[in-house]
Parts: sequence; structure tokens; C-alpha cells
Amino acid sequence: MKRVIYAILIFVLIFGFIKACIRRDTADADLAKSTNTKSNELIFPQDQKTVTIEGIDYLQSQAPIGNFGGTFTASTIGEGPKTFNPFNTKDNISSILSEIMYDGLLTTHPVTGQPIPKLAKSFSISDDGKSYNVKLRHGIKWSDGKPITADDVVFTWREIILAGLGNTSIRDSIIIDGELPTVEKIDDYTVKFTTPKPFAPFVRMLSTPIAPKHIFESAAKKGSQYFDTFLSTNTKPEDFVTSGAFKLKEYIPAQRVVYERNPDYYIINKNGEKLPYLDRLVYLIVGDLNNEVLKFEAKELDTINLQGAKVARYKAMEPHSDFTIYNLGPNTGTLYLAMNLNNRKNDKGKFYVSPEKQIWFNDVNFRKAIDYAIDRKNMVLNIANGIGEPLFTAESLNSIFLNKDLQPYDKDLNKSRELLEKSGFYWDKKGRLFDRFKNRVEFDMLTNAGNTEREAIGVMIKQDLEDLGMKVNFKPIEFNSLVNKLVNTLDWDMIIMGFTGSPLEPNGGKNVMMSDGTLHVYNMRTEKDKNSPRYDFEKKIDELFVKGALATKFEERKKYYDEYQKIIYEEKPFIYIYSPTIIVAVRNKFKNIFPTSLGGVMHNIEEIYTEE
Repeated sequence: MKRVIYAILIFVLIFGFIKACIRRDTADADLAKSTNTKSNELIFPQDQKTVTIEGIDYLQSQAPIGNFGGTFTASTIGEGPKTFNPFNTKDNISSILSEIMYDGLLTTHPVTGQPIPKLAKSFSISDDGKSYNVKLRHGIKWSDGKPITADDVVFTWREIILAGLGNTSIRDSIIIDGELPTVEKIDDYTVKFTTPKPFAPFVRMLSTPIAPKHIFESAAKKGSQYFDTFLSTNTKPEDFVTSGAFKLKEYIPAQRVVYERNPDYYIINKNGEKLPYLDRLVYLIVGDLNNEVLKFEAKELDTINLQGAKVARYKAMEPHSDFTIYNLGPNTGTLYLAMNLNNRKNDKGKFYVSPEKQIWFNDVNFRKAIDYAIDRKNMVLNIANGIGEPLFTAESLNSIFLNKDLQPYDKDLNKSRELLEKSGFYWDKKGRLFDRFKNRVEFDMLTNAGNTEREAIGVMIKQDLEDLGMKVNFKPIEFNSLVNKLVNTLDWDMIIMGFTGSPLEPNGGKNVMMSDGTLHVYNMRTEKDKNSPRYDFEKKIDELFVKGALATKFEERKKYYDEYQKIIYEEKPFIYIYSPTIIVAVRNKFKNIFPTSLGGVMHNIEEIYTEE
């Protein structure tokens, strides 16, 4: 057996490159660069280590010892979580707010990006690259006092993930040539996972939350319909049994989510005292970005992600304020514009997208014309205040798999017109655009209301496209309604949205990029038409993602992922917009703040404490 860091995880070989990605500042603005100063002065503590005390395998923090007590208040925009079941989440907010309460076997090192133990005490991989042995910590407990054992791990993987309950994204991402991995209990504290073939991304899947079998088992046995409502936002806080540093204390819809410390958490400080230091962790549901700023300035929030337009003002305030600003580098997610390429009919025999729009959206010249019409530099300047960079690729700017051969370009309306004319579009005397069948080019463009950045992007894209003679009906709508259109009713024309992502593993985007993925937004397939024909470029991307996951050497994997990015770049099913730089402000009263590009501010929430 070899340590996984040696056997499969090729990121060790490129450790220096990862660190460079994390530390670099891609923003053009001098202001953005200046915010990185204090972050670079931080000395990241030594890694946590396992210590055994009276038969219990604690994870010991090596950060400076702090004070117990106090509250840390963060925020979320929108309407709040849709569920607290980490296996049912379909949006980022619900994922964040549910996974606070449930740890995984592994987690990601916030600096190096390597998988490191969490609930697991150690893990290893076989010489053939197909078997993963995970040893759990002895003596650690669920919040109700019951032991966390191999039975919980096997149940979670067999009866929830591999059985396809809840959100199937994880299951979908680990199907290998039509086969799923297997999991077996070796003893009470040892679990063995086996993949059909060496599968490089699998080790990162071991960060998936583990469920308490004695709580989830009855829900799993009742089937998917019941499981989809299990641990909903209506569940009583006392009914949650968790393994994380915090557990649910209170949820008031559209107002706040309150967590309290888990008094029997398995991470301790160097004095042997159980963490977390904080008594409470609170997320205020602020509705929109403007309200978030107001609450931070009223000192109701302890941290805020600053939009580019706000950074200059906050940087000027910083020397005389009670907060520090940190530059965490490029956003690891992607902002995009997409058109609905679906050309099928729903159960009632009606097209999801009208026939004339199907012709437009499925014409690569039309998609490219829209791409060339978008003024990304203007958006970065006016929306992000110069703190960001135009984005043209499916991988984020700090991804170690970024295809740097794909060159950026400026807005070019002449190019757009050439492309449209090539496909038979024409303009009348008033400059209005028509297709070759004399249909006026008009469509709806949606985004989620309350996200002022995306709303501003929509206003600018609307103007850019109207410069081409298109009529764009821009409609910000409530987030739940938008998600319902994207994944259920499929009745939409064009959207502005964003995907979260990892700069370390493209396979995490498999559910978006592969044609049968649960978030294959631009050509979503329902159960009845899941076997409908694929476009040639979809088939090619499917093939590349399979090959990329099965390859074990970084150079070989990058070749496949470079090619998939090139296809997206050329075919434009997603039109990427820009990559904001992550600028975060945190109150100075909090200590053990060690922000990183990969982990953000709160990756070590159990170690953070307040001096007040």
C-alpha cells in the first residue's frame, strides 16, 4: 500500500504551481493588488495532527490558543436554504448551510489543495490504484453521543449515494464505464472502497459528508419521495444529529440561520480543550447584495465579500476601521451566459423552446455572434471596478487545468454581423435583426433577482445585444423559480448564472459538462428523453471527461481537459463573462483568521475566536 499522496494524487508533483495559483493576483487594478498585503503577512499555522487521549483519536489544532465564547455572523443573499439535508441540496447556499453540520472522511488542505484526513484518521491507496483503505478515528461521536463507525460510512455510500437518493451529482460523477465503486466494512473503524478502474478524482469524493445511520436509515428505507423531504427547513433543530463543529440552533425563514457549538467535537487545541471556540455561528439571510453592505456597515455582519465597486471605498476606510481586507485571488467559480439548446417536446407535446428560437440558439454562428458582441472589459471596469479579468474558458483562471492556449479577444460587432449574415440574418431599415424566415430576433434573458452583480451584467449584455438589433427582454426572477425553469420545466431562452468549481479537479463539473449530467443546463434531458440524440460536440466532451478521469498522470489528464475547454471555447454552449477577484473584509476582533484562495475565510471556523 502506498500513501494516496504518492500513489494517485499527482497534485503533489505540482505543489509549487498550486501555491503560485493561490497566491497570484490577477486583477489589473493597483487597488486589488494592495489588498493582498496583509494576507501575505499571515503565517499559516502548522497542519492539524492526530493525538490519542484515553483511546480517542482527536484532531489537534496547531493554531494559537484562543478564548472560548462569542458569535461570528456571516451572510447569504437570496431567500435562504431550501433544505438542511446535505444529500438533497441543489443550490450552493443549501450546500454550505447543511454541510456545516456534517463532516466528511477527508477535506481539502486550504493551502496545498491536497486531500487530508477529517473524520478519517488516515487513508491509503493500493498499488493498482483501485482500492482505498480508510481508517476512522476511534472514539469520536455524533452529537447525540453515539459512536461514529464504519457502519455509518458504508450506509452513507451504499444506501444514499450509490442508491441514488437525493441529489445524484456525486453518484453521477463516479460512474466508471457504467459501473459504480463498491464499499465494504473491514472492521468497526476501517472501510475499503474499490473502483472498477484507477480513477483519479475518486479520492476527492471522500470529502462527501457522512450521515448517522441510526438517524438516516429509516428515511432511506422509505424511498426517494420521502427522502427528498427529510431534514427539510421545517425540521426541529433538536432532531438534527451531526458530526460538525456546529449544529442547528434556530432557523427563521428569510431572516437567519443560527448554529451552536457542538460540545463534543473531535478537534481540540494544544491544551486538550475541545473546539470550536465560538459559541454561535450565524448566517443572516440578507436578500440582496446592497442589503448585505448595509448590514456590514451597521456592524450586524462580521465578514463580507466585497463587490468590485465597493472595494475602493472600503480600502480607504480600512486604516481607520475595525476590519481588515484580504485579497484571495480569482474566484474559483465561473460566470456565464447560456442559451437553451433543447429541441425536444415536453409531456404535453409542446416544445420547451419555440421552433424559431431553436434554430437561432442551435446555430453556432448565432452563439458566436453573441459572444463577440459582449464587452467583457467594460463589465470588468464598470461592474467589478477593474478588480477581475475577462473569462473565456470553462475552467477558472486559477485552475491548474486551465488551457492557456485559448486566447482572449475584444468586443467586435463587425465580427458578430459577419457571423449573423453567414447564417442568413438581416437587418431592416430601423436596424432590427430578423432571421431568414423573417422572424424578429427577440428572446427573454433571465438571472436570479437580488444578485446585483448579475443584474448589472444583464443590463449591459442587453445593451450589447440590442446594438446588434436584437430585442432582449431581461427579467431577473426569484432564485427558486429560476432553478425550477432550468432543471424541471426547461422553459427558458437565455440565462446569466454562475457555477461554483474547484481549481484542482475538473471532474467535479462532470454533472454540468456531460450530456447526461443533472446540471447540463444548456441541453437538459428529462427522464423520458435521457437517451435522445447528442450533438457531436456533446459526445466528444463526454468522451474526454471519461478519459480525463481514468488517466492518472497530470500531463495526460491535462491534455484531455485542455481539449474539452477548446470545444466549449469554439462551440459556445456556455459563454463565459469574467472572473471577479475575491476581496473579503473581516472584523479585526476575530483571530486565527488565515484566508486562502482555496479555503476562503471560514475554512478553519473551529479555530477562529474573538478577543471580545
